[in-house]
Amino acid sequence: MAKAIVVAAPSSGSGKTLVTLGLLRALRNRGLRVASAKAGPDYIDPRFHEAATGRPCYNLDPWAMSDGQIHGLMADLGRDADIVIVEGVMGLFDGPRGGKGSTADLAHTLEAPVLLTIDCRHQGQSIGALVHGFTRYRLGTRIAGVLLNRVASDRHEAMLRDVLGERVLGVLRHDDSLVIPSRHLGLVQAVENQQLEQFIETAAARVSHETILDRILGIAGQPVVESAIRDSLPPLGQSIAIARDEAFSFAYPHLIDGWRKAGASLTFFSPLADEPPAADADAVFLPGGYPELHAGKLASATRFLKGLRSANGLVYGECGGYMVLGDTLTDRDGVTHVMAGMLPVSTSFAQRKLHLGYRRLTPHPGSPWTTALNGHEFHYSTLVSEGAADRLFDAEDAIGDPLPPMGLRRGKVMGSYAHVICEAR
Repeated sequence: MAKAIVVAAPSSGSGKTLVTLGLLRALRNRGLRVASAKAGPDYIDPRFHEAATGRPCYNLDPWAMSDGQIHGLMADLGRDADIVIVEGVMGLFDGPRGGKGSTADLAHTLEAPVLLTIDCRHQGQSIGALVHGFTRYRLGTRIAGVLLNRVASDRHEAMLRDVLGERVLGVLRHDDSLVIPSRHLGLVQAVENQQLEQFIETAAARVSHETILDRILGIAGQPVVESAIRDSLPPLGQSIAIARDEAFSFAYPHLIDGWRKAGASLTFFSPLADEPPAADADAVFLPGGYPELHAGKLASATRFLKGLRSANGLVYGECGGYMVLGDTLTDRDGVTHVMAGMLPVSTSFAQRKLHLGYRRLTPHPGSPWTTALNGHEFHYSTLVSEGAADRLFDAEDAIGDPLPPMGLRRGKVMGSYAHVICEAR
């Protein structure tokens, strides 16, 4: 079983992804078998991990998943790896109100040590108080070392080392070239970044040169996986056609792999390339993604839309997929595009509002699933109108407060803004 280490930070924007990518590729370049995971509900960062390692990256979610599910996924990642590097989410102790869900919670579940990445801009000796506070704040969270990011100069580095001493495992200088472009839902997707391989190799070279890789390997711990559970949500069908391209990229690998292990036959198609779903599929899955950025192209994808409308079995859409199943989608310029027209809903990206949070979902009759589910919502689009159709889920937020019902169902066509993660346990 592989060792593990968690890359965390005091806050978002500290450079966790840069450090993680650099470590992943640097260790791989050494000849190690390197796997990775991402804490919490994130579709974008894991694809960068996969580019760095050549292996699948799983999301480990301490709010949505039981400890046994996390252990099971970790066991799968580490079975043929030497080390698993887990990238945290937000700040180390940040999570949903009223329950576990932070990077610290995940590190505690795995009993894995933490490498704390700190953005050192505009900071001198006060870094000692910061590290002291994070180290002592919560018993059971083991910060095994510190990586200093965006250090300005040799003098700045010496000042920080005087305070932190042997806890410093690496120092990365500020470099404007090591910035990954972003958009409204996070980083620009890995598949869209034409310079990604060069970026990862540059990050790896910097990490190899400026960190003590042997000490990082030495502090990595053996994660706990004794209570491993490897079950997954039942597949949508026996033969599932899954949309996959830049507009439909938000699908969790642990769900897809779980369906495959349950015996489902999976095929993939690109709506942006005007490919229809397989005609013999008994279920079609439209994941979330960025349809709002490709609305015109999707509206003119006649083979895709015709194949979708003529599907014989269940058709299920999440978030962006739900928007495409609707009547119209208005893009950021205010142009309205005709979508599949399979659900009576119209959405708009011109009228933007952030919708963000965990969701506990209770399926209505006719849903693909019959048990309570854990999921999340993250989008900027708004509902312009909804017509007559059955509801798909009752919903609560992370602390159990009721929310309006989510999603619509018309016969075998259904969808909602919720991204399903796993069964609620």
